Amino acid sequence: MSLLTTLDALHAHYGTPGKASLIKESAHLTPAYRKIVETSRFCALSTCGPEGLDCSPRGDDEAVVRIRDERTLLLPDRRGNNRIDSLRNIVRDPRVSLMFMVPGWNNVLRINGEAALSVDPDLLASFEKEGKPPRSVIVITTGTIYFQCARAIMRADLWNAQQQTASGDLPTPGDIMQEIEDGFDGRSYDQDWPERAKTSMW
Repeated sequence: MSLLTTLDALHAHYGTPGKASLIKESAHLTPAYRKIVETSRFCALSTCGPEGLDCSPRGDDEAVVRIRDERTLLLPDRRGNNRIDSLRNIVRDPRVSLMFMVPGWNNVLRINGEAALSVDPDLLASFEKEGKPPRSVIVITTGTIYFQCARAIMRADLWNAQQQTASGDLPTPGDIMQEIEDGFDGRSYDQDWPERAKTSMW
């Protein structure tokens, strides 16, 4: 196996990036980048901490983040499983990365920056849904913003409805947990989940 183990070797192997790969980067939200963020209802949040890395899906029924200004994004921490892997990381290491995806758009938008957690009552109240505020709001200061080449989504044919996996072709959450823990009632878990999700979305 031939490995690239130094930056010099890596750069020599890949060569120089093209001009378009460099000029697309911005430290702040340009009007075009703002439009993409305002359209995206889904993003992946990556964080790092002493135990390693974490990547968490984030979604909402409108824009997944709120733009406070051209260098600041607000991401509500909606109800989840209380593992708080991402939040524990942010408290100890503020570096974060966001990847925004918009169905039908063949690019992704990447934002790297630093984050802090706010529990300001007025801010939490401003994100209230169905009478329920988020537990906290992740305040992100942008460092670099750029769109990613479309080839990955095009190769995967990601937005083609005919490529969607049919229900039942993959294991359910209940199947997964039952496989890991002897005696776990995966069937009941899966049967109860739709109603539980309906009443605990926010």
